[in-house]
This record gives sequence, structure tokens and C-alpha cells, in this order.
Amino acid sequence: MGLGVSVRAPSLVVGAGLLLAATAAWAALLAIGDEMPMGAGLWLGAWTAMMAAMMLPSASPLVLLYGRRSTASHSALLTAGYLLVWAATGLVAYEVVMRLPNPGNRVVGAVLIAAGLYELTPLKTACLKRCRSPVDFLVTHWHPGKLGALRLGVEHGAYCVGCCWALMSVLVVAGSMSLAWVVAIALVVAGEKLLPGGQLLGRVAGVGFLVAGIIVVVV
Repeated sequence: MGLGVSVRAPSLVVGAGLLLAATAAWAALLAIGDEMPMGAGLWLGAWTAMMAAMMLPSASPLVLLYGRRSTASHSALLTAGYLLVWAATGLVAYEVVMRLPNPGNRVVGAVLIAAGLYELTPLKTACLKRCRSPVDFLVTHWHPGKLGALRLGVEHGAYCVGCCWALMSVLVVAGSMSLAWVVAIALVVAGEKLLPGGQLLGRVAGVGFLVAGIIVVVV
């Protein structure tokens, strides 16, 4: 599989689509505010919009690179597969929210400590490496055709869940999915995946979660 600059789906078209989708998702979050809607269907819809707003910017390098060697419709399928994985995580998040509507300090502290520890593990590092290397990912995971595009998105989404599930647990339990926490976690995710020192940023965030978790539990 080659990753040259032969263009069938101009990056401008794919980039415009990503920008439009992310902008619409953020607009939806602003309209929802700090209170997630009641009912499983509406809640999962809001969760999916949240994931699109938070994750599409950091996934854009992969989608744009894929768009250089594919069609716009295939790029859309890749994006759909990626978001499908993140939408599915909403089932777990919804169950947590239903069972722990008002988590106490010990639960919040435990989640912060667990998230901090995970940020320092080799598994986190391995998943983050996949998310930070779109060229390597496409070379090693390329699948042809429409189903291949969807599968590629699902596989990349799975690695991103492996990279970011602990951050999302902090968002759900400690942050109660407020807009301020959504923005903060989204910035950490984007920084980890896009900045040159992203891996170091993840470790700093991990230490910060650890310290915060210990303080919450002790105090």
C-alpha cells in the first residue's frame, strides 16, 4: 500500500467535512449544557456528540492522510467506524452513571488514582503510539474497499479507546461530564496525540490524577 500524494479525494474536502462535523458536535454540546438529557436514547446521542467533539480533532491526521489515497465516501466510512466505537463506549458510561448518580469522594478518588496509574502503564504507551503514528497505522492496518475503510476506522477507534478510556472515566465520574471537564479532557487528548511532547504530557497528567486522587481520598 502506497501513501503517495496521488489525490482522488482532496484533503480540503475531507478536512472540511471533519471541521463541519466537529463544529456541529461542539455546537450540540453547548446547546445541551452541563446536564445530560434523560432517557437512554437521548443520553447516548448526547454522548456520541461529545465523543465526536472531543476525538475528531485528534483523529484528523489519520483521516486526512487516508483521504489522499481514497475517496471522500471511504474517508466518511472510516470516520463513521471510528465514531461507532466511541459511541459504543457510551453504553458502559451510561451504566456507570445510572449506578453511581452521586459518587462519593472515595469513588472519585479511586477513579482518579486508577486513571493516573493507567497513564503510566506500557499498555497506555503502546495504544498512544498507534494513535500518534497515522502513517505507520495505515501501512500496517490497510484494508481495501468500503468495508475495509469502516474496519480501519473501527480498529483505530479501538486503539484510541485503549489510549483514552481512563481519561473518559475521569470525565464521567469525577467531572460529571460538565462542559469545563469536557474541554479540559479534550485538550489533554489532543495534546497527547498531536503535540511533539504528547507522551510526556500524558505522564504528567497521570501524575496529576494520582496526586488529586490521593488528596480527594485523604481529605
